[in-house]
Amino acid sequence: MEYLRVGLIVRPHGVRGAVKLLPLSDDLGRYASLKEAYLERGSSYEPVVVSGVGVRDDAVYASISGVTTREEAEKLRNVYLCVDRAHAAKLPPGRYFVVDLIGCRVSDTEGAEYGLLEDVLETGANDVYLIKGKRTLLVPALKKLLAEVDVENKHIMLHADVLREVGLFED
Repeated sequence: MEYLRVGLIVRPHGVRGAVKLLPLSDDLGRYASLKEAYLERGSSYEPVVVSGVGVRDDAVYASISGVTTREEAEKLRNVYLCVDRAHAAKLPPGRYFVVDLIGCRVSDTEGAEYGLLEDVLETGANDVYLIKGKRTLLVPALKKLLAEVDVENKHIMLHADVLREVGLFED
């Protein structure tokens, strides 16, 4: 089974075991329907029931089954809350899970190969793709740059003319 991280537990909230989550989804509304999840502990995933979800500004507050005290909640600090892929939010066309982009081969419309997408950096304005090959390439994740994204075949094609304008080679 494949799991997707939806939040990072950053601290206890109150004295009855609730936690504050740093949301890892663009859609804060998705947390209102979150009922079943998994705590990621190393390479294992512990199923939990999530309840009492509240969304405020840039944080999510929730209760986790079996966690009833502040001390128990403190032990969850820096633990990821995950969902299995079957319960992941449905994405609109043109949107992708970062985990699906990582490892994609990147080329351009003129046939140049750049390497593999190694990371997606969140900068606030727009995400930046970190591509590692013979040279490290940084490109903003702009619709006008992306000619094709095929996560099933792990390939991203960039418009060569736009890449010349916005691409930055690290070296």
